[in-house]
Amino acid sequence: MTVKISVLKERDEGGERRVALIPQVAEKLAPLGITFAMETGAGVASSYPDSAYKDVTFSPDRNALIADADIVLAVQPPTLETVKAMKPGAILIAFIYGRNNPDLVKALRDGKITCFAMELVPRISRAQAMDALSSQATLAGYYAVLMGAVHMPKILPMMTTAVGSLRAAQVLVMGLGVAGLQALATAKRLGAVTEGYDVRPETREEAQSLGAKFVDTGVDATGQGGYARELTDDEKQKVRKALSDHIARSDLIVTTAAVPGKRAPRLIDAEQIKAMKPGAVIIDLGAEGGGNCEGTQAGQTVQVGPTTIVGPINVPSMLAEQASELYSKNIMHLLQQIITRDKGLAPDFTDEVISGTALTHNGYITNDGIRTAVDPNSPAPPAPPPAPAASPSPTTPAANDAGKETAK
Repeated sequence: MTVKISVLKERDEGGERRVALIPQVAEKLAPLGITFAMETGAGVASSYPDSAYKDVTFSPDRNALIADADIVLAVQPPTLETVKAMKPGAILIAFIYGRNNPDLVKALRDGKITCFAMELVPRISRAQAMDALSSQATLAGYYAVLMGAVHMPKILPMMTTAVGSLRAAQVLVMGLGVAGLQALATAKRLGAVTEGYDVRPETREEAQSLGAKFVDTGVDATGQGGYARELTDDEKQKVRKALSDHIARSDLIVTTAAVPGKRAPRLIDAEQIKAMKPGAVIIDLGAEGGGNCEGTQAGQTVQVGPTTIVGPINVPSMLAEQASELYSKNIMHLLQQIITRDKGLAPDFTDEVISGTALTHNGYITNDGIRTAVDPNSPAPPAPPPAPAASPSPTTPAANDAGKETAK
């Protein structure tokens, strides 16, 4: 059975340079019975010209590509017009951030579009190859340190010269998720003295494994889904007191705290910034969500007292070639779960990865949290039927034995 996939060209308004499909991934997916159509020039900004794609049809007519597509791929949330041009029952795969785009979520629901939102991929071991948030954050953490090095009035490593030695820079990374750990690793490779902080104590060993000192504040704010919970007022004061000295002596700080669809938590206040050394730099990767630092301005570089605060937006797009490669491979692994050569398009909504990534399906908003935020009166979807039990056979272990094997 043939499945037609159309790939959108990202609009220039947001400076997005990534593309959702690279040539190598298109070739790997073709044996599943997939035909590809792309908007003309979709990959050019990420160094993938149309000529690099084999057996892919190109067209400048977006609506024509969308109208008969079984699956539409994109990076950023598409426009309402794009969703309305899709046929009922079609699938959209992209970053959506439903809480920030309620009208888009409603349009997906009303159009009976099945949407797999890439920011919703469950953070479990089996879904790691589909985790687009992590793949893109890896690049953002790497690039944050390079941006910091460009803005600093000093170098990162220790250097010995004929007239004396230059001391290594002090780098503090706040928020030790994927981006933060990559920032620590990059700063260490470049010769800096590194420290890492997170409200989740279990990140201590990860920071130390990268050669960094862990800043222990005595607060445990481990939350659900791999994210930290919000701190109480007392906890905030305790954390602030423990961190202020580390902030004051840092040459470069990279802040990475972000929760998809919500405001970025405040990590550094104006008083702490004022106490920093002249020439210090903060790279605030939470800028798009309102900033981790007081004074951050999204998309701008500002001077606040002695400190330069850089608030970059869409950092992965700055590394568009490899960001597209990783994102496209994330999508490939998802598509391999919902498309088979024999059955064609057949997503299994009893699978926790498929159901967890789904935002809308068959006229319902399937994600409980986003449904409550976007339209509390919208009905919950009916529960999917249970998966059929496997038929016993002479070569199949007894039920109890099979259960034990699975548990292993």
